Amino acid sequence: MILPFQYTYLLWLLLLLPFIIGMYFYARQKRKVAFKKMGDPLLVKELTANFNTSSPYKKFLLLFLAMALILLSLANFRSPKGSEKITRNGIDVMIALDVSNSMLAQDLTPNRLERAKQLLYKLIDKLDNDRIGIVVFAGKAYLQMPLTGDHSATKMYLSSATPQTIPTQGTVISEALKMCYSSFNSKEKKYKAVILISDGEDHEENALTVATEMAQQGVVINTVGMGTAEGAPIMDPVTNELKKDEQGITVITKLNQQALADVAKKGNGEYQLFTNTDAVVNSLYNNLSTMDKRIVNDDSLVNYKSWFQWLLGAAFLFLIAELFVSEVKNVPSVNKKLAVAFLFILFGFSAAAQAENENIKLGNDAYKRKDYQTAIKYYNTVAEKNNATANYNLGNALYKSDKKDEAIAAYEKAVEVMKAPLEKSNSLYNKGVVLQNDKKTDDCILNYKNALKIDPNNVDARHNLQIALQKQKEDKQKQDEQNKKNKQNDNKDKNDNQPKPKQSNLTQKDADQKLQALLQKEKELQDKLHKVGTSNPDKPEKDW
Repeated sequence: MILPFQYTYLLWLLLLLPFIIGMYFYARQKRKVAFKKMGDPLLVKELTANFNTSSPYKKFLLLFLAMALILLSLANFRSPKGSEKITRNGIDVMIALDVSNSMLAQDLTPNRLERAKQLLYKLIDKLDNDRIGIVVFAGKAYLQMPLTGDHSATKMYLSSATPQTIPTQGTVISEALKMCYSSFNSKEKKYKAVILISDGEDHEENALTVATEMAQQGVVINTVGMGTAEGAPIMDPVTNELKKDEQGITVITKLNQQALADVAKKGNGEYQLFTNTDAVVNSLYNNLSTMDKRIVNDDSLVNYKSWFQWLLGAAFLFLIAELFVSEVKNVPSVNKKLAVAFLFILFGFSAAAQAENENIKLGNDAYKRKDYQTAIKYYNTVAEKNNATANYNLGNALYKSDKKDEAIAAYEKAVEVMKAPLEKSNSLYNKGVVLQNDKKTDDCILNYKNALKIDPNNVDARHNLQIALQKQKEDKQKQDEQNKKNKQNDNKDKNDNQPKPKQSNLTQKDADQKLQALLQKEKELQDKLHKVGTSNPDKPEKDW
């Protein structure tokens, strides 16, 4: 049975409720014992005559119900509204991800598999109108998720892909391609693409045959190579030690570019070596964008209606009602007035917060539709109130609208009001990307460094920082070369202004004789050097 809650693990918090009930009755019992010890029962009764004995029970019940509703709202109680039929122009894309142990090699930081996932996360965000499916493979291939338009689910399944999900190790590219092909609509001869991401280790010949057959059925196969030609050792996740072969030699896994390039060629696609996440994502996206598209009807996305706001509203009502329950009889009316005033203040704040969230949601919807001007309008209404999320999203929308200076200002504002370090680091990273694309290398380097100071695990910031530093170095070299060239030109101009030397009186015959003598001496010198070189027994055969 599927529970109607989005975050079912938070339902464990409901175990606190019986504990709270027990604590309440324990406190009530202790209170009764204390009353008995106070003295004469009649005198105690007379002193507590103005005390409303039923009020504590009422107050506890109201607080208990409020707490229960808050816990249920945290788990996001929801009800399905059925499947929404979505119509859009797009293609079907199957992702074949290699999760063999060799993908744990760390020649790409933190390892090949994690960098592949980061690449796919960004690519999925770009494939708005396409259906996406996932096949994971090692020694065998498994369909992890069929074709769907629910990209959030795609990312969730992608994040759980590890070598432990495949019991048999190895790399069988042919089986992965076959699994991808079986996931497509066999009646269509186009609108189908496969993105194969692997290091190409243990490539077997059958993959080329399968790729050729799929190409004949209209499937385009693009491949991405993860790793380096030099290779790297593999860290065994079980023993946490470097993997060794039967002879006890440390295994070095190397990228097999030729194998992946051959598969892409047979599949009418392109092979790319992974170097930079954004560059590979843009290239893959551009390749897929050139393919013919057709109307995609997707009814796999189930919509839900959330009820958490109603549960929170009921909880607030119970909390306000608890303020009206007095433990003393004939409570002054001023307390009730204060409670009513507090009620209006609470609902005022709640309404304002709800309006802000609604505008951000509308902005997000417009952003997904690539209607960036409308998104900017909604974000601006909330960003003016120093809302961190609105300013961050506003920066993204402004950047997409090619308003780079305004986007930078929005990211700066987001950094000022954000509390979480991870959010601040991401804002600084995005600001660095804008500056980097605007050719402001020095400024983008500063922002990447600040992002890493806040979150040292920001892999994208570290990667882009390396690229920016390399660009800065190249720019400096070009500037030095230009300065040197300018200096040489200046010296040449000075020499041109100097008096020219007197012409030689040497005849053509004398010049030819001197030239012949020099050539003879050069030949004799070369013969001597050749004899010395060939007689040297220590001369190496290779110099790499």
